[in-house]
Amino acid sequence: FALPTTAGTAAEVTINYVIIDEDAKKKMVCVDPNDIPVVAIVDPELMVSIPPHLTAYQGFDAFFHAAEGFIANCATPISDLYALEAIRLIYKYLPVAVADGKNLKARAKIAWASTLAGMVEATSSCTSEHSLEHAMSAYYPQLPHGAGLIALSETYFETFRHDCTKRYMKMAEMMTQKKSNRPSDFIDALITLQKECKVHSIKLSEFGIQSEDFPKFLQNARDTMGGLFTLDPRPITDEEILHIFKKSYK
Repeated sequence: FALPTTAGTAAEVTINYVIIDEDAKKKMVCVDPNDIPVVAIVDPELMVSIPPHLTAYQGFDAFFHAAEGFIANCATPISDLYALEAIRLIYKYLPVAVADGKNLKARAKIAWASTLAGMVEATSSCTSEHSLEHAMSAYYPQLPHGAGLIALSETYFETFRHDCTKRYMKMAEMMTQKKSNRPSDFIDALITLQKECKVHSIKLSEFGIQSEDFPKFLQNARDTMGGLFTLDPRPITDEEILHIFKKSYK
């Protein structure tokens, strides 16, 4: 039985778990069919005490599970259904939950969105954005996973903008409930969500990260979670990865 007290990882509905080897600086996602609970009780009342910044970080983790799973090359029709609804709910309700943690309706909507995003992981997969973030927080464990994803996200998704035109537009339409005419509408909506949740200006330097760390992050991501790179919309180059780290750094 699993009773999550956060709305982000959705580990309660997946066969995934994370192990950190602190000595080797490796943050690994392990997969085991025996890991999935028999029953998961997702109770938003257990989440009302989460402070605003962690509410945002966790909510964005769920958002990226959905968005990455929607653009992954292994996406399925059923994962698409889960992903788009999770994206819609998070865009609408995460700013509310961040602003008022005791708003039980918003907490419930985000908890359901997180569960849906976990089901995306179970029927599709995350992509290399998670590999890149795990490399950063393996070396700097004080960096919250969601914060690292947020910092990388604008440049990361920009990298694949021309490879997922229709899918970016569909995500934008689910977020804004308006017709999209260009893939960058999704990037714009993502930035809007970050600003509304007051997490748009995350500075990786405040967690100790330095620009000279980027090459080792790149190698760590390739070595430790290289499998996710095979699920990107197209192969991403080392030069593009370094560009993502550089552009995301403040």
